[in-house]
Amino acid sequence: MKIEYFFDCSSPWTYLSFVRVCKLLARYSFDLTLRPILVGGIFNTINPSVYEARDHPVPAKENYYDKDLADWAEYEGIIIGSPSVFPVNSVKAMRGCFVAEEAGLALPYIEACFRRYWRDLEDISDDRVLGSILEEVGLNATEFFETIGTDPYKNKLRQNTEELICRGGFVAGPEDAVPDSKNGTTTVVVVGNAGSDMWTRFTEGTGEDQRRDDDNPLNDWT
Repeated sequence: MKIEYFFDCSSPWTYLSFVRVCKLLARYSFDLTLRPILVGGIFNTINPSVYEARDHPVPAKENYYDKDLADWAEYEGIIIGSPSVFPVNSVKAMRGCFVAEEAGLALPYIEACFRRYWRDLEDISDDRVLGSILEEVGLNATEFFETIGTDPYKNKLRQNTEELICRGGFVAGPEDAVPDSKNGTTTVVVVGNAGSDMWTRFTEGTGEDQRRDDDNPLNDWT
């Protein structure tokens, strides 16, 4: 089983899905492929209705959205606040995911980006904040900023985003995940906004004390 995880740290629902992914990694054996993207690139290309909804919000829907997000954050044991800088330009942070992965520090780096933005309400587009994250996880700041400014790292992020669009991803709401068969293997393609019911299919129904292979909820996707 392989989980292919498309994500952008600028989304609160993505923060929830990242927490779930990490919990799955602690419990089950599967291959995780991290695919950093830019949700803004997707919105601009195929889903501009997101901007229209922000400009003309429906109060009842907004109230429900806020409560739903808060309920899921409490359930997962994390804090999701309201950053003063939103939406945030996450380009540098997301390019940095490739650098962190090459150093074997992808998960700590990604977790720190989520936490510092959504819990601590810091602006992760600010080089000073990113520098503090790098110090926290043990990455060299000079090398990091030099690397993410090069064409190969710019292209990696652009290519991931374009690939997701070509594969039908549009990042519309909290549920966006599909099984995908490639090369005879089953891949669960998880777009970062997957937040609630989709993850229940992975994690519920077996009980914490039942972790035999035939009880593994990942089998639902094979």
